[in-house]
Amino acid sequence: MLDHFYQQLSATSQVPVVIIAVAIMLLAGFLGTRITKLLHLPNVTAYILVGILIGPYCLDLVPEYVSSGMDFISDIALAFIAFSVGQYFRFSTLKKNGGKVVVITLFEALLASVLVFVLTYFILRLGLAFSIILAALASATAPASTMMTIRQTGAHGDFVDTLFSVVALDDVVSLIAYSVAVSVALASLGGGFSASDVLLPIAWNVLMVAVGIVFGLLLKLLMAKRSTDNRLIVSVAFLFAICGLGAAVDVSPLLGCMAMGTVYINVSGDDKLFKQLNYFSPPILLLFFVKSGIGFDLGSLVSTGTLATGVPLLVVGVLYFVVRLIGKYAGAFAGCAVTKKDKKVRNYLGMALAPQAGVAIGLAALGARVLEGSADPAVAAMGPVLETIVLSSSILYELIGPALAKLSLYLSGSYGSRAAETENGAPMPATHPSREEELASLKERLCAIQKELSVKEYARSPEEEAFLEATEEADATETSAGAEYNRRKFINKR
Repeated sequence: MLDHFYQQLSATSQVPVVIIAVAIMLLAGFLGTRITKLLHLPNVTAYILVGILIGPYCLDLVPEYVSSGMDFISDIALAFIAFSVGQYFRFSTLKKNGGKVVVITLFEALLASVLVFVLTYFILRLGLAFSIILAALASATAPASTMMTIRQTGAHGDFVDTLFSVVALDDVVSLIAYSVAVSVALASLGGGFSASDVLLPIAWNVLMVAVGIVFGLLLKLLMAKRSTDNRLIVSVAFLFAICGLGAAVDVSPLLGCMAMGTVYINVSGDDKLFKQLNYFSPPILLLFFVKSGIGFDLGSLVSTGTLATGVPLLVVGVLYFVVRLIGKYAGAFAGCAVTKKDKKVRNYLGMALAPQAGVAIGLAALGARVLEGSADPAVAAMGPVLETIVLSSSILYELIGPALAKLSLYLSGSYGSRAAETENGAPMPATHPSREEELASLKERLCAIQKELSVKEYARSPEEEAFLEATEEADATETSAGAEYNRRKFINKR
């Protein structure tokens, strides 16, 4: 659509083309969120759909060489995501909750992977490398949609506490499962299995974890006496360094970044750095998800020639969507039964684990890169197929995920009238307040709202508060430095 315009711009240099293409991706992603916000859908859904819209199969607003040259965005975005996951891996929390949450998480994550592997390898016969990577991706869950629903409903109780812990550990399990799966996939692509083929990638991943631990300790030491803006610079430099080291040995940097986040939060207890990074990272994540949407192959969904088996990709995507849901629900049910959790937690926890985006899409991009590196053309062609399946299913999961999460919270008695009925394990007696009590309650609520409106215009997120604090500190430092400079200048003049 803009080919002639881009040709004119690239007459002397490709730089303006790249800059304008990135600007289009950012603005299109922003405009997409205006629509999904009205529909109460996550921003990730908007980014993926916008990427499809401006991609080569629709409006074709971004040149193919620009999007293909942005592969490094996947590594950087995943580094931020993995580092954020590390903050939830607090040893004190795990110790307090005991091993029940760990058992539930292993059941729901691994059962979903096992069922998807059985479907793709034994039933659809899609190849070992493809099947094992897709199965590992099935274990991942997107916590953002579930967390947003919990905040909106004000839900609380044992069900919510268990859900928080499970979604926090879920991505940890998926990252480890993916690392093992890629090791096996690489060994199978080499033409056979040997001890070195399997153990060498695992050894590199263990080394990345060790690097992450060292970097986490160094981050703690360097953060102690640094200004807030320099803390951000150092932490981003460390994340980029881990990404570079991982790329140098062709290993995912996810476990290293996650280890760095885990070590830092446990040795420092400082969660403000994570909030500042979360406020800094949205443009990077937007570009990553929009780029993923641009690479989405609409034509392959209905084509029977995409896979060597002749199975339409649309059928594979739908089966993956359904089987993963079954695995998540059955695994959560079994895990709760083994740990003897309350039946309301057991019956409805799996419904809240449906959403899949973020980590899964990032891992799909890395997995596609592994498959495309194969010398076998049939295996290499499955790289885009892997991304297409995960992207299409992620859109569906993000559409139904919040609704399922809200339904599970209601059925478990975590909010609404059912929360009152399940308080202390017994139904609450029905009471009818008098008119005077209703008026007094209404007056208190109006006063509270008026007081809140007079104090602030809107509620800032913790990430925004952390970012504003960093800005204020930087401004104060600059003001102090300027005052000192003017004082010295005045003295010199005298």
